[in-house]
Amino acid sequence: MTVWRLVPNTHNNLGEKAVSMLNEFREFAVKGNMVDMAVGIIIGTAFGQIINSLVNDMLMPPIGLLIGGVDFSDLALTLRVAEDGAEAVLLSYGAFINTAINFLIVAMAIFFAVKVINRLKREQEAAPEPQAPPAPSREQVLLEEIRDLLKK
Repeated sequence: MTVWRLVPNTHNNLGEKAVSMLNEFREFAVKGNMVDMAVGIIIGTAFGQIINSLVNDMLMPPIGLLIGGVDFSDLALTLRVAEDGAEAVLLSYGAFINTAINFLIVAMAIFFAVKVINRLKREQEAAPEPQAPPAPSREQVLLEEIRDLLKK
C-alpha cells in the first residue's frame, strides 16, 4: 500500500540542516578559532588588570603628589549634595582621567606589539629562501662518468 504525501517531508530536511550546522560548528571550533579567541580574551583581561594596577598604584600617586597631593580617584564634581538619606550625585572626572590613562597605555602597548610583529613578518618575508644547489654542468657530469668508469 502506497501512502501519498501532499506536503513535502520537511522534518528530515530540518534534521539534515541541524546536523550540517552542528558539523560546521564543530569544524569551526576544532580549527582553533574559538580557542584562540578565548585565550586572547583571557590574556587581554589579565593585561587590563596589570595596566589598571600600573596606572592606579604606580603612576597616579606620584603625579598626584607633583600637583599638590591630589588623589585622582577622589576628584569629583558634586552635582547634588546628599540630603535626607539620598546619596550625593557626583561627576567623578578623576576616575575618568585614570581610565583615559589606562586606555592610552593599553593602546600604546598594543601599538608596539603590532609594530614588532609586523617587523618580524617583514624580516621573515625578506629572508631569502634556501635555494637548491644548481644542477651540475654537462662537463661535470661527463667528468663524473669518466671517473666512475675508471674506478671500475
